[in-house]
Amino acid sequence: MADKTAPSTALRLEWVYGYRGHQCRNNLYYTATKEVVYFVAGVGVVYNVKNHAQKFFLGHDDDIVSLALHPEKTLVATGQVGKDPYICIWDSFNVQTVSILKDGHSHGIGVLAFNKDGTRLVSVGLDPQNIINVWDWKRGKILSTVTGHTQRIFDCQFNPFKENCLVSCGVKHIKFWGLCGNSMTAKKGIFGKAGEIQTILCLSFAPNDVTYSGTLSGDVYVWSGNNLQRVIQNAHGAGIFTMDMSDEGYSTGSRDGCVRLWDTTFAPVVRINLADSDVGYRGLSIRSAHRRGDRVLVGTQDSEIIEVFIREPDKPRILVQGHAEGELWALTVHPKKPIFATGSDDQTVRIWSMEDNTLMSRTEVDQNIRSVAFNNDGTHLAVGMADGSFIVFKSKDLSEIIHIKERKEVLHEMKYSPDGAYLAVGSNDNYVDIYAAAQRYKKVGQCSGSSSFITHLDWSEDSKYLHTNSGAAERLFYKMPNGKRVTASEEIKQIRWSTWTGVLGSEANGIWPKYADTNDVNAVDAYYGGEVMVTGDDFGLVKLFRFPSLKRGAKFRKYVGHSAHVTNVRFSHDKTRVISTGGGDHAIFMWRYNPEGIPVEETDDSGHDTGYLDSNSEDSDSDLSDAAELDSDIEREKEKDYDRAVYKDDLNQLKRIKKQQKNSGTVDGQKRNQAPSEGIRLEFIHGYRGYDCRNNLFYTQSGEVVYHVAAVGVLYNRETHSQRFYLEHSDDILCLCIHPLKDIVATGQLGRDPAIHVWDAESCKSLAVLKGHHQRGVCAVDFSGDGKKLASVGLDDNHCIVVWDWKRGEKLASTRGHKDKIFVIKWNPHNHDKLVTVGMKHIKFWNQAGGGFTSKRGTFGNVGKPDTMMCVAFGSDPLVTYSGGSSGNVYIWQDLKLSKTIKAHDGPCFAMHSLDKGFVTGGKDGIVCLWDETFERCLKQYAIKKGSLAQGSIGSLIQDLPALRSVVLGHGHILVGTKTGEVLELEKTGPIRILAQGHMESEIWGLCCHPTKDICATVSDDATLRVWDLSNDHRMINCRQLKIGARCCDFKSDGKAIAVGFKDGSFTVVDADTLNDMATFHHRKEEISDIKFSPEPGKYLAVASHDNYVDIYNVLNSKRVGTCKGSSSYITHTDWDNKGKLLMLNSGAKEQLFFEAPRGKRQALRNREIESLNWASWTCVLGHTCTGIWPSKSDVTDVNATCLSHDKRILATGDDFGFVKLFQWPVQGKNAKFKKYVGHSAHVTNVRWTHDDRRLVSTGGADTSMMVWFHDAPGGRDNTHGLSDDSDTDSEEEGYDSDVQREKDMDYGSKTYTNPIRETKGVKPHLQEQDDDDEMSGVREVSYLRYGASMPSVSRGASRPPKVKKKDTDLGKKKRPSKVQNLTLEYIHGYRGFDCRNNLHYINDGEDIVYHAAGAGIVQNLATSTQSFYLEHTDDIICLTVNQHPKYKNIIATGQIGSTPAVMVWDAASKETKSIIRGFHTKGVCSVNFSATGKLLLTVGIDDNHSIAVWRWQDGTRIAQGIGHTKRIFLAEFRPDSDSSFVTVGVKHVMFWTIAGSQILGKRGLLNTAGQNTQDAKMQTMLSIAFGANDVTFTGSMSGDVYVWKNHTLARVVQRAHQDAVFTLYTTLKDGLIVSGGKERPSKDGGAVKLWDQEMKRCRAFQLDSGNSIDVVKSVCRSKGKILVGTKDSEIFEVSEKDSHSTTLVQGHGEGEMWGLACHPTKEQFASASDDTTVRIWNVETKRSGTKRSNKTSMINKAVIGSPARSCAYSPDGEMLAVGMKNGEFLLLTLATMAVWGKKRDRNKAIQDIRFSPDSKYLAVASDDGCVDFYDITQGPTLARTGFCKGINSFVFQIDFSADSKYIQVGTGCYQRLVYNVPGGQRVTENASIGRITWATWTSVIGAEVVGIWPRKSDKGDVNTAVVTGNGNALATGDDFGFVKLFPFPCTEKYADHKKFVGHSAHVTNVKFTYDDRHLISAGGDDCCLFVWKSH
Repeated sequence: MADKTAPSTALRLEWVYGYRGHQCRNNLYYTATKEVVYFVAGVGVVYNVKNHAQKFFLGHDDDIVSLALHPEKTLVATGQVGKDPYICIWDSFNVQTVSILKDGHSHGIGVLAFNKDGTRLVSVGLDPQNIINVWDWKRGKILSTVTGHTQRIFDCQFNPFKENCLVSCGVKHIKFWGLCGNSMTAKKGIFGKAGEIQTILCLSFAPNDVTYSGTLSGDVYVWSGNNLQRVIQNAHGAGIFTMDMSDEGYSTGSRDGCVRLWDTTFAPVVRINLADSDVGYRGLSIRSAHRRGDRVLVGTQDSEIIEVFIREPDKPRILVQGHAEGELWALTVHPKKPIFATGSDDQTVRIWSMEDNTLMSRTEVDQNIRSVAFNNDGTHLAVGMADGSFIVFKSKDLSEIIHIKERKEVLHEMKYSPDGAYLAVGSNDNYVDIYAAAQRYKKVGQCSGSSSFITHLDWSEDSKYLHTNSGAAERLFYKMPNGKRVTASEEIKQIRWSTWTGVLGSEANGIWPKYADTNDVNAVDAYYGGEVMVTGDDFGLVKLFRFPSLKRGAKFRKYVGHSAHVTNVRFSHDKTRVISTGGGDHAIFMWRYNPEGIPVEETDDSGHDTGYLDSNSEDSDSDLSDAAELDSDIEREKEKDYDRAVYKDDLNQLKRIKKQQKNSGTVDGQKRNQAPSEGIRLEFIHGYRGYDCRNNLFYTQSGEVVYHVAAVGVLYNRETHSQRFYLEHSDDILCLCIHPLKDIVATGQLGRDPAIHVWDAESCKSLAVLKGHHQRGVCAVDFSGDGKKLASVGLDDNHCIVVWDWKRGEKLASTRGHKDKIFVIKWNPHNHDKLVTVGMKHIKFWNQAGGGFTSKRGTFGNVGKPDTMMCVAFGSDPLVTYSGGSSGNVYIWQDLKLSKTIKAHDGPCFAMHSLDKGFVTGGKDGIVCLWDETFERCLKQYAIKKGSLAQGSIGSLIQDLPALRSVVLGHGHILVGTKTGEVLELEKTGPIRILAQGHMESEIWGLCCHPTKDICATVSDDATLRVWDLSNDHRMINCRQLKIGARCCDFKSDGKAIAVGFKDGSFTVVDADTLNDMATFHHRKEEISDIKFSPEPGKYLAVASHDNYVDIYNVLNSKRVGTCKGSSSYITHTDWDNKGKLLMLNSGAKEQLFFEAPRGKRQALRNREIESLNWASWTCVLGHTCTGIWPSKSDVTDVNATCLSHDKRILATGDDFGFVKLFQWPVQGKNAKFKKYVGHSAHVTNVRWTHDDRRLVSTGGADTSMMVWFHDAPGGRDNTHGLSDDSDTDSEEEGYDSDVQREKDMDYGSKTYTNPIRETKGVKPHLQEQDDDDEMSGVREVSYLRYGASMPSVSRGASRPPKVKKKDTDLGKKKRPSKVQNLTLEYIHGYRGFDCRNNLHYINDGEDIVYHAAGAGIVQNLATSTQSFYLEHTDDIICLTVNQHPKYKNIIATGQIGSTPAVMVWDAASKETKSIIRGFHTKGVCSVNFSATGKLLLTVGIDDNHSIAVWRWQDGTRIAQGIGHTKRIFLAEFRPDSDSSFVTVGVKHVMFWTIAGSQILGKRGLLNTAGQNTQDAKMQTMLSIAFGANDVTFTGSMSGDVYVWKNHTLARVVQRAHQDAVFTLYTTLKDGLIVSGGKERPSKDGGAVKLWDQEMKRCRAFQLDSGNSIDVVKSVCRSKGKILVGTKDSEIFEVSEKDSHSTTLVQGHGEGEMWGLACHPTKEQFASASDDTTVRIWNVETKRSGTKRSNKTSMINKAVIGSPARSCAYSPDGEMLAVGMKNGEFLLLTLATMAVWGKKRDRNKAIQDIRFSPDSKYLAVASDDGCVDFYDITQGPTLARTGFCKGINSFVFQIDFSADSKYIQVGTGCYQRLVYNVPGGQRVTENASIGRITWATWTSVIGAEVVGIWPRKSDKGDVNTAVVTGNGNALATGDDFGFVKLFPFPCTEKYADHKKFVGHSAHVTNVKFTYDDRHLISAGGDDCCLFVWKSH
């Protein structure tokens, strides 16, 4: 039996012994039908206790490690380990897959849990990040994903009492998650004082936000919210592994072996100690406890399942047992009874019954067991152990007979001889020892000679021989019992072996794949009688092979279930069963062995879910002995490689790299050659892709014919013989299908990330672009019967199948298809979840389940031989499938079984289509067959022959009976596509019409146009020469078969002859009309690459070859007259001059050479001469007139061909990226601009203009197509745009604007918190060593006052002076808060205008306004000027938008900066967060906008790709995304009437986008010279967008012009709408009026704000009453006759349209850091000083009105001081203000007038702090150069310096005077606090005297008194500022993390308790209490905001 087929017998899984308890928990449940569900190895088990029966779920391919039960208790979710692990949701009733969830995790899935209503599933990965995913499991879709924790997570559950809340816990942590939008946000559990931080293992919940958690110590922690409330001590004596909640209460299980039951309030009910029960043992550890009603199900660490009745807790019963953790290798079957024994590394021997599937007996030994053996009558059981000893037991009671230790190393194998006399023991030290059983196991022999450890042994039937296998793959034979080696092959041949369990030997060759390692198969057992053997291998497979199996790579049947190594397999004594053991999974599987194969009625459950692959398994790699020979076409197609070195998708990547290189400073300033003003458009394509595609030809609804060639979808109109095109693909289209309604087409293409386009056949518009899930290409697509879903197959190695909801662009499901190529995928039209795929040697039936599939292979049975399937169709019966095979047979499938075959064609049946009644098929034999509906009868045959062509049919057939690749019926005709590139239409009566045709599979290079007629000729590698009519007839006129492929051709100047150059070095001249040969020459060996006749009278012919020569022939006498030599490489192009005297040629080495004709003498020409010469043609690609055609960095893409138009105006080029481009001639300079056109897929090999320049012809290399482009006559050519790419590299923008430039260069990465704002060095204060001295003890005493603790009453010695002097200012009636304990944000001065736009809106019918500053969203009421805040952002907000739809009133979206920036959607009235959207963008989100219906949200990132995403914001689903532009995008807005169109503007671009499925398709704005004022329009940086009716868009530009676009073409320009940049435009939806805001100097008729009519033709200007010399408006909004205006300088105005009056609403500092802050000593006022060069005085309270400017803000005064300011201070009497500047100067201002009283500059670095002494005598000035200077101010404005502090070795950032003005404390940049006397500046070092000083103020962040303010994570940032209240008992700080914090003072314990307040986005630079402590003012560094906090 040398055949390699698989055996006809089969295995079925009957029983699994064991349960996985180790490393898992909570994995055991009762289902709704009271069955028990659990898992072991890779199998889900449903165990019916009553009937003692098991069902199996086999949908996993590796160890299952997690399980969850759906709340309805029928569905089960299981998760596995592995590289790409997945989750299966399956039905425990019929063990069928319901849904598969994939692509969410790596490593494995450790935790699963359903939510309360069972609609969602949470999963936790085993990867290092412990990723948590929340799934909509029915759709297989991830709703939210988040990094769980840095350490392992053990449990994660939905809180059933709280919507959208989850809790996860694990190593030393617990987190409480809220799910909002697509984001999960965590609150850490705060352990506080109630319990110590420890590892938490399991969770349960109770109402009112109570969470119970089980800990490693055995306590139960009870949480309220995220705070630990109380601890139930010692609930268990060890870690609590499991906690379960039921209606009756809770149950917990622990490592201490106890289960405890608790009532619903978690009061204890009963304790069940299983360790001490009858079934228990020491060390019993519980991993799962599940209580239902009156019983508890318990799973243990050691693989037992125990059931306990609560009424009888002392009588537990064991339901399931198995080996405990440790590898399982030892297995032996009883020779007489249905019994087997196993032994494992858990050191137990167990004897099992096969009949009742139970454990009969067990015993423990003290070593790991690796082998066991029954003797010949089953009375003895020998057990081999790891220490080299073995024990013999009595089988019946397992009593020990003898224990022998002969060897030191593990015993792998032992067997008794068939006569029972001897026991052979094989060990790891390479020996087999023979013992005599009868002589009390005396050693009688030893077999040596093996070079490695012994793995297998077998005895001969007569017990006289033994053979062994070793680890070195040796097979040795020994004589028994003495152990002598036998080597004589004759002797060996005679031996008959009693058993065959070895893996070596010729009989077992078939088990090895052709190239396998011999350690892969661990065990074999042969059943001689059944001629089969069973094997177990390292891949977890049990396989059946024929025995003997002599040739490697035999076919087999394979069975899954074991997860990793199968260590042993044995047939039972009666050969009815097979037992297999798993190594790592220590599971025992018992299989039923069916000698007849599987009965038919049972096959409906074979396939994916059950893990039985019974067919000739696809994994066997040899060819079937009975498979048919492969057809040559199919063989070629199978081998076709679609890989490309460079894909067109890579172009953008290359451009990006180029941009980055360019941005790094290599811009050449030279002007680029302009693009031509005229263009071309695609008119007709000759060609059809049939050679490797099929079923790609259909009738549309309107009767057009749709097919594809190259990268174009073609719609051919049969009436008018014209074509329309779909041109959005970027590479070869490989497949096409049509929607059931015939109005929508789907096409799939090649590419690195290949796209599928779904498009409308009527309008040729893209409806959806689907990508991201295939590689290399998409080779098959099909619409489902209802047209809602689309299936696609990829060209990656696994031929992945993806199912899409194409309208949404979402992937619904995916799976690996097959390892061999899949040709067709087809939906069952009757069932929208069923699919079938056919391909190389297979047909598979698929069922979509959630996000994955289940599949079953068609079984051929004995009806037919396995065949490669080429096509498939369905008839009217949903269960019947028809497939066409490579043998020419049609196969009819009833469900999964082949029911019959019909011979339909000679050779493969490539195409099949089902009709209303019947079928049509087409084959390689060139015949179309019509069939009845049962495929019984062939009704009619049509042979495709030249003779059948209809009268007047255009074109001609190249050959008779071409292979047919596509057939379809419609409109009374049969449409046929051939392999040779024709599209034919057959009448039912027989005549054939050719609709389209092109070259066959090959490359086309040769192209030439007739000198006077609209005719061209092409030659290709398909060895044909074809002549085409290019006039409106568009047809092939003539064709001739050539001897071999040709590469070039040329018409003679009179059009009468054509020269053709061949690949073999010969060339021929043929008659142009008859195509008959006129002359042939063969002088060269390599291909002829170009051939050209000289111009009139065409005397010479130049023939260029790859041999580096050009030969010149005399046409008249047919002689070679000259040869041009001197080229160092092959010749690529040649051209003649007009006189026929000079020849120009290009070579592959980029040489441009000139030769004189006809002798071929080399000439040298200068550039000027080349240009002035009159060339007959220009097809060369080199020379200074062509430099601009080469893309920069053109080592990647080469230009293959050029052609200059006859009027010498336009040069057309064809390149390797499939572009046809037009340049203006001459193309000098670098990087000329061009117009480019797509259509060809890869190389465009040639381009030629026709004689009158009216058409351009281009040929595609491998895409076989020839395209004809129409070119209007000069004058009418203006607006045929290409996809002009020019602005990509445009470096000549008009104008420059400082504001725009600054915004463009803004680096948000450096703005995100984490970087300290000051560069400090030294040891942080809380890490410094403290001296325990006098000073500290003083502090200690004071520390008792913390939060109300009282001082000890007895104290020795006098009391110490206070640390800080209490303020005694007279407060009048107001009372100072005795202790500030809380802050509420009352007001924010500031508005972010400097880098944002359109971020200010009216809401609530104009009652309120909403805007943002720092990290706060601000809602301000216009009537009361009060503010309320949204503070959930974690960093600067940089964009804001309002939902305009009435259904979503007051819904605001804001976007922030940050590494994973969030977009928050919130309610302006309630401040409630409606959704949080994260993911996709990085660095920040700079624009947000809602769609017309309010349901979608558009976001733009500031990452390098300027990515764009569209979200369904309510659930956070990203519905579409894409790369926006290479340069910064400033703004993106939906059209106000659309949910699918939006516009983006930014640096040098405007783009018009549509959402197509999950992709966004953008069109660049095209400039156009024909509009109004558009003649000189250049593409500028665009800053703002507004919309008009009928697809009109307005964009504001940097120069002040507004561009008006119709669709995506420029229609007119509104010139100088503003003097300078138009930063903002606003479209009023009610009346269509447009408001513009720009940069403008106020003038009498102009204004920075203008109101325009709907068409932006007339306007009215408004002035802002701002007092600035230039107004820069960044945001405008209009409502009810009022215009809201926001400026760059952080001011907000309201302008009335009626009287143009403007009111100031909000004021703040402009852009620049703000550090200076001081509060008035006796009034509710404060001063601020900033880098914006202003000092401002503010009122604390804002409710004032009636001032003359009717300002509603509280700014009292401002002084512009001309240079950035860093610090300020009030004098003690409040009359003066001192200001320190960044340049080292300081000023004193008189407050009343803000006039300068005095100024001085003694230093040149920034003045960081400035102070008046309390006695008003001195001014202290601290600077960055490490100095503190004292000035005596009593001397008047001269400001004489009286002293300075010495010896400071770092910058000084803070100073405080003592209350008596005698001392000053200084804080320095190296974290030192120094004390000096005043004014002498001597340092005070004595701690005792420092301790006695009372300070007037305390602002130091350094010192023992304030060590507690430093946070743990302060290496990332500093505490910048601190201030103590007037009462001296509380302290506020500001830090680099944006927090304002409140501490007690003094604050001497590290990491002190505090309250923290958010709102500032980044660094808080200063905090000050007002004079009465009733308010705290805080200043933000970068956010330029002042926050006013009310203190309580």
